[in-house]
This record gives sequence, C-alpha cells and structure tokens, in this order.
Amino acid sequence: MSERRVYVDHAATSPILPEVIEVVAETMATLGNPSSLHAAGRQARKLVEESRETVAAAFGAGPSEVVFTSGGTEADNLAVKGLYWSRRAADPRRVRILASAVEHHAVMDTVQWLGDAQGAEVEWLPVDRNGRLDLDAYSAAVRRDPESVALVAVMWANNEVGTVQPMGEITAVAHEHGIPVHSDAVQAAGQVPIDFSASGLDTVTISAHKLGGPIGVGALLVRRDVTLTPVQHGGGQERDVRSGTLDAPSFAGFATAARAATRDVEPHMRRLSRLRDRLADGVTAAVPDAIRNAAGARTLPGIAHFSFPGCTGDSLLLLLDAAGVYCSTGSACSVGVSRPSHVLLAMGIADDVAQASLRFSLGRTSTPEDVDAVIEAIGPAVERARAAGLVDATWKNNR
Repeated sequence: MSERRVYVDHAATSPILPEVIEVVAETMATLGNPSSLHAAGRQARKLVEESRETVAAAFGAGPSEVVFTSGGTEADNLAVKGLYWSRRAADPRRVRILASAVEHHAVMDTVQWLGDAQGAEVEWLPVDRNGRLDLDAYSAAVRRDPESVALVAVMWANNEVGTVQPMGEITAVAHEHGIPVHSDAVQAAGQVPIDFSASGLDTVTISAHKLGGPIGVGALLVRRDVTLTPVQHGGGQERDVRSGTLDAPSFAGFATAARAATRDVEPHMRRLSRLRDRLADGVTAAVPDAIRNAAGARTLPGIAHFSFPGCTGDSLLLLLDAAGVYCSTGSACSVGVSRPSHVLLAMGIADDVAQASLRFSLGRTSTPEDVDAVIEAIGPAVERARAAGLVDATWKNNR
C-alpha cells in the first residue's frame, strides 16, 4: 500500500482548520449558559453574538438573519418544513412544492415526507444533461398556478457534479408571484461568493464542516420578513425558530472557519480551478474513454466528476483507497445495496454509467502533488476494476 495519503473528498468534509481547533478548545473552557442572566451567562452570550456577526458578515446577511443549527440537514428541514407549514397555515391553497430533481437528500427527503405525510403536492423540476435547472419547465410550473405554490427549493450548487444554478433567474420568477425560495448552499459556501442580501433568496443553508469548521454546527440564513413554523419547540433561543441550548464553542469555531473561507474566496476559486483542470486533463489522458460529467456547465472550482464505463464506482473507490487516494462515488447506498445516484439519473445518464462514477473534490489543503498522485493511480485502478468485472461476468455466465 502506498505510504502517501491523498484526500480528494473535500465535498464530504474538509479538514478542520488549526485556528478553529484552537478557538473551540479555548472557548470550551468558558463557563456559562448563553441564556443565563448572570455574568458568566452574559459572557457566553457575547461569544454567541460575536460569532453570529462574523457568520453574517461572511455571507452577506444581517446578524438577526443568522439562525444557528446543528448543521445542514437541520437547517434544510427548518427551511422546507417551516416555509411549507407557515405558508399553508396562512393560505390552505398553498400546497405545491417545486424542487429540483438533483437536491441533496436533506432537502429531497424532507420534501418527499411533506408529500407523503402532510398533503403537499410535490413537483420535481427537471435538469439538463449538465445538471442545470430547466428554466422553461420551472417557469411553466410556477405560472401554471402560482397561488398554489408554497415554496421553491433549488440548491445553489450540486454536491455531486458541482453544477452551479442560476439563482438570480430562479428567484426572479418566484418573487414575481410572491413565492419564497430556499437554497441549500452547503457545497457552494467557501467555493464561490455567497451574498445573501443580494441573492434574492429567502432562506439559505450553510454548514461549518465544509469550510474547515466543526462537524455538527451550521446556520440557516432567514430574511427578516420571512416567517417559519418551528420544527421543534422549547426555549425559542434562535428567533423562536430553533430551540435548544446555544453551543457557544461550536458557533465560535464556525465563525472562525467562515471568516477564513470567505476572506480570499476569489483567489481560492482561481487556485482550485487550476488544480481541478489539471486533475481533469490528467484523468482524461490516463483513461481516454472516461466521461467527465457536467463538463458543459458552470461548476464549482473544486469538483471534477467522472464516469468510467466498464467499472463500478465502488470497486474503483476501494482500489484507489488501497493506493492511498480517498475520493467518493457520490452515489447513495441503502442496506448495503449500491444504487445509481439520483443526480446522475436526473441528468439522463444511464444506470450502468451512473454506477461507474467517482467524484474528486479539492479544497484548501489540496496541492499539485495530490492531483498528480490521483492521475498516477487512476489508470491502473480502472484497468484492475475492468479486469475484475470481466472475470465476474465470465463466472456468472458459466454458472
């Protein structure tokens, strides 16, 4: 096994920044519940509010628009359920939810649950071959009966293939009819500029661990005039939207990561784009019949997604893992049975090709040497995976 370890799975989680570890360790020693009125409580509250201000500034929001959560999944649930329940309570006709067919499961499964258990009429909006929302189909869906639409949900950038959606055009159509729009920006944050105020969006999800922050903390950005019905009830600590004791050390770590990830986002984008292009060119040279997915779209600078016909993604992943390269298939796995990614299927990619896919995702610690190690390993891994597939097929045919 190779001595070198190459991490190209930043889209799953990024290495925690040293300064974040330092801040969290230091603040964990701070005594006091931020909701207490004594001096220790006030000191903890000060830390929470300073963290809120930092996160707000990093993503173009007002401090009062930042609702801290336990991460991206909770934030998506708060937004989708909260908007749906609030809008339907105000007008029982508002039962339709329009969501892109390539959403992260935190949005997709929440929307589907509302359809199955809460009477929502769910419409999955189609995307093109590159994973970009079909704007004509979307506009037609909105305008068919705008008074019945509770909300629209379209992710800022896809977590598998990296396609960046045209958020300005999406919000313009919805807001023409007074419809709120939620966007999961978990993958986009730190890789492209996020300006909540300028985006026109009503709610946006951010997660700390994609930015080099702690796992288990995130935020939902909520416009001041947006009303959300709470998912859980209690002390009402976060704008009466999200109850629970405030986790001051995690918020401080999140704030530190958000500041670091956004202060130089433009040069970071350029550096990642160069590394990604080097990786993509090298993979294509090593495996000439590899298919780069979403190649015709604007994608995040850190993601390169490939299909390798004749292989299975799981086999390739394990072979690369043995060679010291850590990446992702980007496909869902349920009860040990591999399934093709819903994102790739929505893009019109055949099942067998979808199951032959890998996602390489780069981040702040990625280097040219990392990219070269991936390029060196991918050719032999594909050869071995294809050979294993042929042996397996021969064995099955001879049974």
